[in-house]
Amino acid sequence: MKRYELNDESRPTRRGFLCGTVAAVSTPLLSLACAPAADAENAVAKLAFVPEGNQYRFDTGSLRGTLRPQGKSLGLMPLVDAASGAVIARAFGAFSHYRLLDADARYGPAAWDWTSRSGILPNGSVEVIWSADKEHPFDMKAVYHWTAPNALDVATTVVARKELRRFEVFLASYFAEFASSLVYVQGCAETGGRPGLLEAKKSYAVWQMFPRDDEAVKLIQDGRWKRPPNPVDWRIMPRLAGPLAVRRDAKTGLAALLMAPPGDCFAVATPYSEEAHYSIYLSLFGRDLSSGQTATARSRLVVARGIPDQQAVALYEAYAKEAQTGGNR
Repeated sequence: MKRYELNDESRPTRRGFLCGTVAAVSTPLLSLACAPAADAENAVAKLAFVPEGNQYRFDTGSLRGTLRPQGKSLGLMPLVDAASGAVIARAFGAFSHYRLLDADARYGPAAWDWTSRSGILPNGSVEVIWSADKEHPFDMKAVYHWTAPNALDVATTVVARKELRRFEVFLASYFAEFASSLVYVQGCAETGGRPGLLEAKKSYAVWQMFPRDDEAVKLIQDGRWKRPPNPVDWRIMPRLAGPLAVRRDAKTGLAALLMAPPGDCFAVATPYSEEAHYSIYLSLFGRDLSSGQTATARSRLVVARGIPDQQAVALYEAYAKEAQTGGNR
């Protein structure tokens, strides 16, 4: 496998890992701020992916599994809770790049089917590269990087090779019967008029889309979701308070939090809680790109046990602040 170079801005530091913004928040994001120096260094080393054939193994102490199983662009699959052995991510994985859309076209069925290559970076992250071809008029890159034993960041970068109008990358995660799905919305009747996590109930619709604002609604409804294969009729739900979704498993007490900076994600989508996909989707970018222009969208997955709604929101707010100051670029 080729070993790629990573610029210094993206390279993590031990100090950044131990003293990041999120560590100061009372949330279950695992950190080593109080660990002896030797233990801390060993734990940082555990956050590196390990090449294994054409895939990448990981065991952070909190989570274990495989990235790019059998060399396929399917994100984390399997993803397993190290403490209990419970499977977290199911078929098609967590944080896998799915539909590629803009105002004019759907580019192939999915990034899953688009030929890609990958390499380990000097800091133990994995870089995945898709190169422009006749079907895809853009280059795409994704960097997977553990920021804590239970937190994974993904930075998705696109370079347009022609003008792309209202371009979107639909980032998908599929869970193993995490039957409760909630999205962080602005105040509405169901949340008592205050911002909060709203459960995606079956009575609302099968497929539910939570937009950032009115412009996002126009983008969602511009015809892109009518294109085959598998067109979807989304029910437009209350506006986002921030791009945060939570999937919970009542049996294990585990929760998966998926989040993105507000400027990088224009909608969060999910089927109703118990629907068999058990999925969450982040609609990234949602902007025009001129030929040759580069854009990056960031996202984070956190897995924690016994996290209440208010802590999930606090963790998201800390992440959004970190992203605003450039802490996770």
